[in-house]
Amino acid sequence: MAQHGIESVLVAGRGPAACAVITACSRLGVKAVAVYSDAERSARHVRLADDAVLLGPAPAAESYLAVDRIVEAARRSGAGAVLPVPPALAGNAALAAEVAAAGLTWVGPPAEVLERLGGDGVEPASEHGLLALVTDEGLRYPTTVSRDRAAGIARVSWTPEPPGEMPVGAKRLAEVGWRGLVTVGVDADGELGEVAAGFSLDMAVLERAHRVDAVDLALAAAAGERAPRRRTVEEHPPRAAVAVQLRSTLPPGQAGRVSGRLPSAGRLRGTAGQTEVVAVSGYDPGDRLDPWYDALLATVSAGAADTATAARAAGAALTDLPETGVPHDGPEVCAVLQRLADGDPEPGA
Repeated sequence: MAQHGIESVLVAGRGPAACAVITACSRLGVKAVAVYSDAERSARHVRLADDAVLLGPAPAAESYLAVDRIVEAARRSGAGAVLPVPPALAGNAALAAEVAAAGLTWVGPPAEVLERLGGDGVEPASEHGLLALVTDEGLRYPTTVSRDRAAGIARVSWTPEPPGEMPVGAKRLAEVGWRGLVTVGVDADGELGEVAAGFSLDMAVLERAHRVDAVDLALAAAAGERAPRRRTVEEHPPRAAVAVQLRSTLPPGQAGRVSGRLPSAGRLRGTAGQTEVVAVSGYDPGDRLDPWYDALLATVSAGAADTATAARAAGAALTDLPETGVPHDGPEVCAVLQRLADGDPEPGA
């Protein structure tokens, strides 16, 4: 059954984020079409999808980031919509405009809004931020986040306690026409910094905190629904949440091969359903880690009654990993989670 009038989507992206989106499409009964380059013909996101289309050579500029190739792939696949995964694509105003010109549904903010507020392809990594779904009525599921950064990348995100203040400018996002998911960086003065579309690491925090499906929300917004059908805050109050990235530490440009299982246990629930852990891997044992692309191996997110409990749950999914075949930053990430579990509200970046 089509969700929100959308029967099939071209999922423009790769790695764990694309795997998560494709898996969500399957849950929703929406056909997912993956895209891939010559280097990733048998990648995990391709194996998970209902169909897949070759984009081109391995370099991202000639495949995953090529606007004309993505639009042509959507046409050839028969997909009715294009769902961009990384901010580099979700914030691309030229891609949004070409998708609309082709008569397809763009799952994200309109091209003209991206021209003014997005389009730089930067995933916010400032120490504080905001997540939300932006609708005609304003912000839905607003969630403040704190972040621990490594080399300019937000490797751990969590809901602060007490919750951070909403940036004054956040309400203007709806007024200027932004629709769909948004990840915002907040500067030291409490003003909006980076504004990004797409499925950032932080989106898993919003999902765990509010018990929602970000893909479902994004499709609803793209279909122009006034308000996705959800339980009320009284029925499901927000909870604390944590999300982490597990990244390979191979030197840039060096290939590897995953030999052990990464955190990918799917959706796990703790006692009485009070703690939820979701792990998504971009690789299975035997998969090649190609030097052309981002070294993100897996993501783990957890929702619980408090941040410390969520951090312990996420850390448990990363502790004592088997030999993976490639070096990774698991110990460093677990150290951040341990500080959160010990009650440190702001682990050092």
